[in-house]
This record gives sequence, C-alpha cells and structure tokens, in this order.
Amino acid sequence: MTRLALAALLLASGSLLAQEGPTRESGDTVARPKKKPEAAEPEPTDQTKIPSKLSKKGESQSPGAGAPTFRADTTSVNVDVGVLDNKGRFIPGIPAGDFRIMEDGIPQKITAAATGETPITLCMVIEFSNRFQRYWSYGWMETLQAVYGFLQTLKPDDQVAVVAFDLRSTILSDFSNNRQDTQEALSRLRIPGFSESNMFDALTEIADRMSSIEGRKAIFYIGSGMDTFSKITLDQCRRKLQTAGVPIYTLGTLQSLREYYDSRGMLGPIASLDFLQADNELKTFAKETGGQAWFPRFQGEYPAIFQSLNQALRNTYMFTYSPTNTARDGKYRKIKVDLVASNGDPLKITDEKGKPLKYTVIHKAGYTAPREVE
Repeated sequence: MTRLALAALLLASGSLLAQEGPTRESGDTVARPKKKPEAAEPEPTDQTKIPSKLSKKGESQSPGAGAPTFRADTTSVNVDVGVLDNKGRFIPGIPAGDFRIMEDGIPQKITAAATGETPITLCMVIEFSNRFQRYWSYGWMETLQAVYGFLQTLKPDDQVAVVAFDLRSTILSDFSNNRQDTQEALSRLRIPGFSESNMFDALTEIADRMSSIEGRKAIFYIGSGMDTFSKITLDQCRRKLQTAGVPIYTLGTLQSLREYYDSRGMLGPIASLDFLQADNELKTFAKETGGQAWFPRFQGEYPAIFQSLNQALRNTYMFTYSPTNTARDGKYRKIKVDLVASNGDPLKITDEKGKPLKYTVIHKAGYTAPREVE
C-alpha cells in the first residue's frame, strides 16, 4: 500500500468506526455463429423525448432522438435487453427470433424489435454526506475519483444530470450534453452538509421524476448503499423503483476501506453486517430494474466498470410485445427474457475460436399493469 493510500485510510479513521447505521444475481452458454447473423429487421420507432431538465410528471420536455420507452399499458410493453459475455462485453448480432419473452411464465409475441447504439440519457445519483464523504477522507476521494472518472468516458451527445444527496436530494445540474455544466455541478462536491444518507428517498424521487422520460434512460448510483433516515422502507423503495421502470446501475464504494478495517478487527460485527446488507440492497435494485452492480476494491477497476456501463447502455436490444394478460388490475407482472434455439433449448454461441461463450441476459424484472379508473 502506498504512503498516499495509507494516509487516506488513516484520515478516514473515526468516520467509519464511530458511525454505525441502522440495519437495514446467468446464463447458459451462447454460441455466436461463425458468420454473424443479420439482425432482425427493426420496425420503425417513433421519435422520443430526452429531458431538458429533471422535471416531474407533466412538466415540459424538449424533443430529441431516442428509442422505445419503458411505458407499459394493456396494448404494449417495451423491454430493453442487454446480452453480455463473461467479461461484461455486449454481444451483438443476435436475431430477434432467438429471444423469448415470458410474462408470468407465459410466452409473449414480439411485435417490434430494434438494436443499435444510441446516446446515453443518465442521471448520476451520488451519496455525499458527512457520514462517509467527510472532507478529505478516503470516502470523499473515492467518490470524486469515481464521478470524475466516469465523466471522462461520456460522448458528446450523452445527456447527463447530477444529483447529490444526504438528508435530502439536491439537483446540481439538469440533463445536458454541455460538459461544463456537469463539471460545475461536480465542483460543488466539496463539503457535505449533513451526516444522514437517505438513499431510499433519493433513488425513488429521481426514478419517479425520470419515469415520464421517453427513450432509453438509467440511473447511475455511486455510494455506500447505506440508508439511515429515509421516510420509506426498503420494500416500499423496491416497489416504487419497479413501477418507475428506470434501470439502476450501482457502484458500491468503501470496499477497500472496509476490508482494511475488517482485517484488523476494527470494523465490528454490527457495522460489518450493515455494509453487507447495503451491498445486497444495491444488487437487488440493479437486478430488479434491469441494471448491474459493481463493488470495486481498487481504482484500477474503474475503467472496466465504466466500459461495461457504457456498453450496457449504448448497445441494447429493444423489444415491444402485446401482453396476453390485458387485465387493468394494477398488479405486478414478472418478465423473463431468454435466448433459445429453434428446438427450444438454451441458445449456444461460440467465440471466434469456436469455444462456448457464457453470457448473461440483462433486463428489467417486470412492470406494474395500469389500473382501471373508476
């Protein structure tokens, strides 16, 4: 460990130990044909909207280019699907006929399919409190390294908003492809105001605001995963996030610091269990909304994580189907997407050398059907 890293760890001492919060998923093998199959002929999609601001439902939005929406009604459901290899790389060129979509265990007929690379519409939700991001502490430096590092991977057309939260959420910058706006927003991450870290409130508030945005969208959460004082419970948070239909990608911080203290018996069993539960909550949010979760221990892991995030967001198979269940009952319906061969067996894809390639299918876990208005 370098002197700088050790100094950073020591500077963080006290903050981690003195504050203990309340307690609060692959795939089969896929075989890529030697000749890349032609992608299914996509049906034309309508122009969609990209937000000019983090507006609430009903507020104005400026038009832009986009893709199918996450909106669900009784006539159509849209699902974005990512197929990643065991290194987190997007697998292209899979025909639409090889995808099978199940809703509550019943196969659905795909009515429209498209694929391609599009700009990112993303909100960075950053935990920034005195609890773990105290000025010049390890958590403070790790958080800034992560957010600034991700910013360097963005492309000119990407729309990004920045939200920081502690006791409450603060919109530091609206959706914009002007990198100066984003840089100015990040420059405000210096001195945290409160020691609370209300993650459940922050994620559900932003997901709700983004639910009316059309096109591909996502939340990128950066933080410890700890929640201290939210108004809603974990179960309420999960239901709200599932209903909003916004994929959540999470990066769990403080992994290295936790191991440092734990290896010396300085973390304590309660704090250790709290952190493990926080990691599980981040994994759950990602899995149930169609995102991914990462828990880096070293800064050198960031480039690969950001590359996986970019590929997952930019390269997506987009499907629309008409659900066989047309009841407007407001109930939650589970979605499962598989890759299947013509005989119904799991699809196998091989790499360029003919070796079996393992894969993971990423998609949202389901949606809440609309309820009939009396």
